[in-house]
Amino acid sequence: MVRSVTYASFSDEKALLHAAKELRGQGISLIDAFTPFPVHGLDEVLGETRSRLPIVCFVAASIGCLVSMWFQIWTSAQDWPINVGGKPFASIPAFIPVTFEVTVLLGGLVSVAAFFFRSRLYPGKTAATPNRNVTSDGFWIAVEHQAAKVDAADLSCILQELGASHIQHEEQEV
Repeated sequence: MVRSVTYASFSDEKALLHAAKELRGQGISLIDAFTPFPVHGLDEVLGETRSRLPIVCFVAASIGCLVSMWFQIWTSAQDWPINVGGKPFASIPAFIPVTFEVTVLLGGLVSVAAFFFRSRLYPGKTAATPNRNVTSDGFWIAVEHQAAKVDAADLSCILQELGASHIQHEEQEV
């Protein structure tokens, strides 16, 4: 399947954000925006939702905490109880450092794995760069013609009115 995409370059982040808001106001949906640094408010304009990665991290860390505490209590109090210096078998304060380390380790590893899985980043995958110019130091918007319901000429006129300095049309394989 081939899709027709228009890329438009803007001079700064304010012009990009203004153009994105105007395009959305006209009912033209944007595919993506490319910026050299995060632009405040651009996520809302693009319709991006908040990441669920912190929830994944919290659940993984909680499981790590509970499993490590359970394992230490089970090994010291049930499986192989050894009386060392008269301490109780389930000495919780002695288990805190290991529990903390396992909590952080499991939370971090699962978060990284979830990020790679969700982003479809895996070893050996070739990068799908949309356009070589958009990855340079500039502010770009990508609009698909079918989603915009306008032809390339009308879309170019709209983007020029919004202050685009460079407009490029491309056909991409999906």
